[in-house]
Amino acid sequence: MDNKVVITAALAGAATRKEQNPNVPYTKEEFIEEAVKCYENGAAVVHIHARDPKTGMPTPDIEVISGIVEGIRARCPILINVSTAIGVGVTKEQRIAPIAAVKPDLASLNTGTMNFALADHKSGEILFDFVFENTFEQVKKYAKVMRENMVKPELECYDIGHIHSVLLLQKKNILDEPMHFNFVFGVAGGIRFKMDYLVAMRNSIPENATWCTCGVGPNSFPVNMAAIVMGGHLRVGLEDNLYIAGKQLAKGSWEQVAKVAQMARLLDREPATPDEARVILNLPKKD
Repeated sequence: MDNKVVITAALAGAATRKEQNPNVPYTKEEFIEEAVKCYENGAAVVHIHARDPKTGMPTPDIEVISGIVEGIRARCPILINVSTAIGVGVTKEQRIAPIAAVKPDLASLNTGTMNFALADHKSGEILFDFVFENTFEQVKKYAKVMRENMVKPELECYDIGHIHSVLLLQKKNILDEPMHFNFVFGVAGGIRFKMDYLVAMRNSIPENATWCTCGVGPNSFPVNMAAIVMGGHLRVGLEDNLYIAGKQLAKGSWEQVAKVAQMARLLDREPATPDEARVILNLPKKD
C-alpha cells in the first residue's frame, strides 16, 4: 500500500465560525452529514472539535461529542480522530475526558507549550493569542490515557522542537511504535511552511513512523502537495482553511478532500479506504 495516501478531514476546529464560512458545522446533524460527504470524496479519517449547537463555541461536553461520534459511526466507516485541544478555557481534565468516553480510533496529542495566535501575516497584527499549554507531564498523562483506551495518538508538531520533545519523552516508552506525526504549518507562534522545514521535520522522525501535514489558510494545498510528493499523508478541512481556491469559500471540508484526492491521483497515489488507513497508520486492534 505504498502508493496509498490517508486523507483526514478536520471539520471545524476551535476558531472557525459560520460568520467566516457558513458551511462550518455546529450541530450534530451538520457534523454527521459533513463527515459522510468527506468519506464519499476520499477521506479515511475525520477530525472532530465538537461545538455547542446553539452558540457554535467549542465544547468539552461528553454528551455532545458522543452524539457526533456515534452518529458518524452509524452512517459510514470513516475513522474518528477526536481533538484533545478543544478550545480556550477548557481544563486539562476536560481535554482528555472524551478519550475514555468515546474511544475514538485516533486522538490529537499536542506535544509542546507554545504561543498560539491568530494573526494578520501581512501587517503583523496579532488578532488573538494565548499560551497553549502542553507540558511534558501533561503529554505523558494524555499518552497514558490513550494507551489504556487503545487510541492512536496523532502527535501534533507545530515546530521541529516539538518532534525533539517527543523523542526525548519516548526514551521512557510512553508511546507505542510506530508513532504517527502531524506537521502543522502556518500557525502564528509555530513554524511557517517552506520545503526546507518540511524536509527537516520529516528527517527528524523515526524511519518507521508515519506522518501527515496540514497548513493554515493559504499554506493548506501547497503543504499537502509537498506531502503527496514526499510520501506523506494529508489533512484538509474548514478547521485549517476556509477556502477552496483564492478567496472562494469552500462548500465544505468535503470539497477540499475532493481537491487533494484529485491532486494525489494525478501523482499516482490513490486515497486509502478507512480499512487501509487502519493498517497504514498502525492503529491498535480493538475487539
